Amino acid sequence: MVQARRPAVCEKAKIFRWERTLCIANITATIFGGFFHYRGIAGVKETEAYVCVDHKRLRRGYTTGSCAAAAAGAAAQILLGGAAIDSIHLDTPKGIGLDLQVQQVEMGDGWCRCAVQKDSGDDPDSTHGVLVYAKVWLEPQYTGKFTLEGGIGVGRVTKPGLECPVGAPAINRVPREMIEAQVRKACDQYGYDGGIGVEISVPAGVELAKKTYNPRLGIEGGISILGTSGIVEPMSEKALTDTIRLELQVLRKSGVDSCIITPGNYGETFLRQTLPVDLSRAVKCSNYIGETLDFAVELGFRRLLLVGHLGKFIKLAGGVMNTHSRYADCRMEIATAYAALCGADHQTLCRLMECVTTDDVIEILTQQNLVRPFMDLLIKRICYHVEARTAGEVDFAVVVFSNRYGMLGQTKNLAEIQDTLI
Repeated sequence: MVQARRPAVCEKAKIFRWERTLCIANITATIFGGFFHYRGIAGVKETEAYVCVDHKRLRRGYTTGSCAAAAAGAAAQILLGGAAIDSIHLDTPKGIGLDLQVQQVEMGDGWCRCAVQKDSGDDPDSTHGVLVYAKVWLEPQYTGKFTLEGGIGVGRVTKPGLECPVGAPAINRVPREMIEAQVRKACDQYGYDGGIGVEISVPAGVELAKKTYNPRLGIEGGISILGTSGIVEPMSEKALTDTIRLELQVLRKSGVDSCIITPGNYGETFLRQTLPVDLSRAVKCSNYIGETLDFAVELGFRRLLLVGHLGKFIKLAGGVMNTHSRYADCRMEIATAYAALCGADHQTLCRLMECVTTDDVIEILTQQNLVRPFMDLLIKRICYHVEARTAGEVDFAVVVFSNRYGMLGQTKNLAEIQDTLI
């Protein structure tokens, strides 16, 4: 269970005031993690801990790495102690304690297998609810030896550039350390100094992996066992940007120095239908265009093709590098300003400010024969801001499109950059 210390208050009214104060102050359990514990609070389950995101109370979860470590520790305890246990305590690297239920215990001659169920809290994680299994066996002939293997549903690394070497199971460093620590803790508890082996498996991981980035990253056959803190932060932006950086890193390690950056599926669909390029070099950056450009420069990419829907890329013309609407929704303000620079009259400008979508903007500009000068100016300013963000370290081309109108604008060097991506 996720634990975080709180004042020993039981009255619901006081609890409400305490939580409301946290939300108003935007102080989250991330700041307090380790010395706040949710204990004995009326109306709050001990298995839940919360953070406030955009004034919403969201529940934290725990990682596949925490599940694997807890399951391995439990299996070792049962095997060495000879008695069943219902739950196991795990101290996560973040400093938050978990008490996790042990499920599906099986035992044989010199081995034990059990599972812990993943709880992603309020994070939209495809692995929520899966069972992570650990099988532990004794190798008494090897003093102090520890072996960790990946079983069914745990992916296998096939490309360089990841934290795990090629050929190894996709169990990252921190989960590996957590698993070993839990197992050795059980060995110390029962005075066992022989060798011990662990196999982590996630039977549902074979199918789940198809919904993750793993196939693009060269991780085949299952999911990854992840987590640097042991705790899943709901709606974590860092988790998303870490994934983007990792995908770029894998591409770069494969020898690629040119890639495509697009916010999402619209961009990939447009490319597939319009531009002959190698889509295996396309990286979806979501709203994090600025961070993705930073990663590309850091990793040494030489050429980039930026492809985006007008609704996203119009914000780049205003220097907005995170295109999520909660940071900035200045689409109509930018469209109106640029249309004014192109000579639109007052009535047209007023109509543009009332538009709901950028397709509506293009419709109005088409009526005024202003689409071409408008898009030329927009592309020019996008290039200005991208050049500033990358400090001139990369060559790049820009394509802006609309689902309704198709290709709207492009830089003059598109063909040159495109040639490096075929």
